[in-house]
Amino acid sequence: MYNSESPLAQTKVRVGLVGTGNAAKLRAEALLQDPRSHLVAVAGYKPEKTATFAQDYQAEAVDAWQQLVERKDVDLVVISTVNRDHSAIAHAALSQGKHVVVEYPLALDVVEGKELLALAKAQNKLLHVEHIELLGGLHQALKQNLAKVGEIFYVRYSTITPQSPAPRKWTYNHELFGFPLMGALSRLHRLTDLFGTVFTANCHQRYWAIEPEYYQTSFCITQLCFDSGLLAQVVYGKGETLWQSERKFEVHGENGGLIFDGDTGFFIHEGQTTPIEVGTRRGLFAKDTSMVLDHILDGSALYVTPEESLYTLKVAEAAKRAAESGLTIFMKDI
Repeated sequence: MYNSESPLAQTKVRVGLVGTGNAAKLRAEALLQDPRSHLVAVAGYKPEKTATFAQDYQAEAVDAWQQLVERKDVDLVVISTVNRDHSAIAHAALSQGKHVVVEYPLALDVVEGKELLALAKAQNKLLHVEHIELLGGLHQALKQNLAKVGEIFYVRYSTITPQSPAPRKWTYNHELFGFPLMGALSRLHRLTDLFGTVFTANCHQRYWAIEPEYYQTSFCITQLCFDSGLLAQVVYGKGETLWQSERKFEVHGENGGLIFDGDTGFFIHEGQTTPIEVGTRRGLFAKDTSMVLDHILDGSALYVTPEESLYTLKVAEAAKRAAESGLTIFMKDI
């Protein structure tokens, strides 16, 4: 780990932000609210939108991220833009001696992800992949109550978002978003954080599309067998030909079950249902940002490592290969 006693530890962290979407807005707000950081510059893809965004958050607008990562007055680059570009921006920023925070996924390719971890280590710089799902109320409630159900044999995690008409934006673009469970890596990362390493993956996916680049609906079902013997099913869908929204997490064990439906949780045991309190999802980007600044300035431990995020990316790669081949994929082959 880099030396937290460097001159940077005695001053503000100067930040360059790539992106102007919702995640970037939450990052900018968190950075402005924390006196230990100074948002220096913002880079986006649309000049007018970037200029307005930068003005709103008291920063300088930059024409392109390539210029931002080269600035001498930037210590930390925060990447909050389309998934396709995460790896290239992170590589350039690390090569320029910057700390890097990137919203998941780290990359859409496992090899690129490995290279980024090696580069961060060689440069002695922070590489942090945001996984705020681990900080949220649902995940914390799961961790606190898992022991109640005894030995766990089945988990089902389903997030379905009907959207009609589907927006013609990057989250519905094959190249910009990536394979569904890479682009939405948090669906798998919640499982690997709770249940450990995966043995095999099966996956089926389908798109509804009327043009090559953008689709109207994406639907993906993945089955994971963990080394422990636990079986898990992950359902992820979004778009026009889905009719009922769902955000549900089920844990089934020999002594009971945990059911989280939206923000409501229950423990079921011998015919009795006990409510479980689920904390808020608000303020998680601010919490993540504060922990990053703690880490850079004081060396405090972060809640997730890039190695853990890379492992989940490998699980997503296994699911992708399974969807493409129709075969069961063994994690040892990834």
